Amino acid sequence: MKISAKTRLQSRINSAVMVVLIIFLSCLLGWLSTRYPWQLDWTRTGRHTLSEASQEVLSRMEAPIEITAYARDEVNLREAIKKIVARYQRVKPDIVLRFVNPDAVPDEVRNLGISVNGELIIHYQERSEHVQSGSEEDFTNALQRLARGSQRWLAFIEGHGERHPLGQANHDLGEWVQQLTNRGFKIQPLNLANIQTVPDNTQVLVIAGPSVDLLPGETALIMNYLDHGGNLLWLADLGKLHGLDSLAEQLHISFKPGVIIDFAGKLLGINDPTIVLMTSSMYPPHPATSEFSFTTLFPTATAITTDENDIWQMQPLLSSGDHTWVETGKLEGEVGYDEGSDQIGPLDIGISLERELEIEEGENLARKNQRIIVISDGDFVSNTYVGNSGNLELGIRLMNWLSGDDDFISIPAKIATDTQLELSPFAAGVIGLGFFLVLPVVLFGTGITIWWRRRNQ
Repeated sequence: MKISAKTRLQSRINSAVMVVLIIFLSCLLGWLSTRYPWQLDWTRTGRHTLSEASQEVLSRMEAPIEITAYARDEVNLREAIKKIVARYQRVKPDIVLRFVNPDAVPDEVRNLGISVNGELIIHYQERSEHVQSGSEEDFTNALQRLARGSQRWLAFIEGHGERHPLGQANHDLGEWVQQLTNRGFKIQPLNLANIQTVPDNTQVLVIAGPSVDLLPGETALIMNYLDHGGNLLWLADLGKLHGLDSLAEQLHISFKPGVIIDFAGKLLGINDPTIVLMTSSMYPPHPATSEFSFTTLFPTATAITTDENDIWQMQPLLSSGDHTWVETGKLEGEVGYDEGSDQIGPLDIGISLERELEIEEGENLARKNQRIIVISDGDFVSNTYVGNSGNLELGIRLMNWLSGDDDFISIPAKIATDTQLELSPFAAGVIGLGFFLVLPVVLFGTGITIWWRRRNQ
């Protein structure tokens, strides 16, 4: 069939009009994108979107945030800083970023202690934090320290073989304490034999499994601290209380002899029946575990019982399942439940205590809400076990509740996973050559071939 000249002309006019419309539409969309920016993160892990934890922190910061970046006039560095800050600005628009060339203000850099090219100083309500890394975790932790406000001092009793808050041994608490420090808590080991008092600025006193007896005078200092409304976290390991019997009496609690046996862990490959496995359905209702859905592990725990009293408001915090029991016999051979001598679950391995006190502040009386947590196992936040499932998350939640930072309880412990793709220079070069040279040549050649065939029809 022969195509007439008129038909060919109409086809060319239609093609030209279509090209003009496509160019006009592209220009219009480009102009609209500058006036009405809109972004979508289609990555599987949401790598370009702030994590839930970061958004939770920003939601608690009502005042504007100012960020000063001490970065030289290097395009790549400044663009990288703008990119990470922009993710926070999309959630909180009143974040202001400004750049300062450190070479132009050497005295200011020296006075502020700037040591890295690209170091950030975040200012919020007359407080500031330094950030030397471009990771979301470091940035958000700095914001969380600023949002927390006043300093929260955690005093760890030492001098009796306790788990060391800064130690790296398997039974120590170094990893958990480091995460608490990242979130704004201040840590102070406390030897009562030397200081002979619990400092007034102590937000939470921590007793982490002493292995030798405390002196009567040291126990009296702890009791006096509690009488004046101090908050306490007591991680009591299996066995003797090492001079803290009077503390247990004051709190109206007692520890059952024996270890809790739990065979549920076998389903997850845990062959040690002395490790109590706790899932989301087993946490009693409590503010510290509200909406907490992680599994936690508690090695060598025992049951805590409470006495009725009019002093404390007591709540179960952590309870084992009804398939567990307290084993009072030797852990040898085949272990089984012995009716009459063993106590069947559910069993409380963690409890919380609260009360309202009137304390003297100068010449006035002030009401204070006192909070205490007692857990019959300190291993769950030790370096060996704190990284298992939800143990770290639970440990941070408990400290937030004890320190009165209820708004921070729901903020997840893990900020964001590492989603960066590291390529070698050769691999990056191959990918760049493919996208910027090979692919355009292939598309251009395909277009020429289709045009040539149509022309010769």
